[in-house]
Formats: sequence, C-alpha cells, structure tokens
Amino acid sequence: MASTSVSRIVPATPEQVWALIGGFDALPDWLPYIPESVALEGGRVRRLANPDGDVIIERLVDFNETERQYSYAILQAPFPVDGYVSTIRVHAVPGRDDVAEVQWSGRFNPKGATEQETVDLFTGIYADGLEALNKTLAG
Repeated sequence: MASTSVSRIVPATPEQVWALIGGFDALPDWLPYIPESVALEGGRVRRLANPDGDVIIERLVDFNETERQYSYAILQAPFPVDGYVSTIRVHAVPGRDDVAEVQWSGRFNPKGATEQETVDLFTGIYADGLEALNKTLAG
C-alpha cells in the first residue's frame, strides 16, 4: 500500500478553517478542481465532478468535529488506484492563534500505475488543493 501526506500553514484560525472545509460537501467552496458536489445518502456520500466532467464518488468513513478531521474512501474515480482512503485534518499551531495547519493524507493501492506515479499524483492533488485553500483564506 502506498501513502502520501501534505501539510500547509494557512492564514486563519483552526475554527475558521474547519468552518470552511469541515463539511463533507464543501469542496467547491475552496477547491477549484471540484466545481460541483452533490450530497447523497444523507450526506454520507458525495458525487463530485471535476472541470473535465469526470465523476468522482466518495464515502465518508469517519468524522470527528472535536478533532477537526474527516476521512473518506473513493468508490469511483478516474485515478489508477483502489483501496483509497484519505484524511483531512486541521490542527492548531502551538503559540499561534492566527494560523492553522491543514494536513491532507491518503493511502491507496496502485492499479495500472507505479507506486511512485500514484504517490506523485496524490501529492500534487493535495499540494494544489492546500494552495487553493490558502488563496481562499487569504482573500
């Protein structure tokens, strides 16, 4: 199983960041790669569309409001992996009340691609996503 993780300090409190990204159906609010999200099954599943029209279906597998984190599994996507589970976490930064650290991590089994190719793919997705979040929060 392969894995990757990307972290970023962003210019908002952990509470402000979580208010923006903590909803499972909130990706279009901060991630340009996902302009559309439809909540299904009472909000436990999201049907996403990227700008190319590809469909991505994900299921919420863990949610913790107190810890400001959630995990999800990909059920359907145009990615060369299976067994994908990812977690988004928002952490306080010790000694700072004006910023937060956001960590996006995932583990997956490469399928039809090398481990390095899949790690590079998701490292790029997470880094680009956290850069977009930073820009959204910076205003």
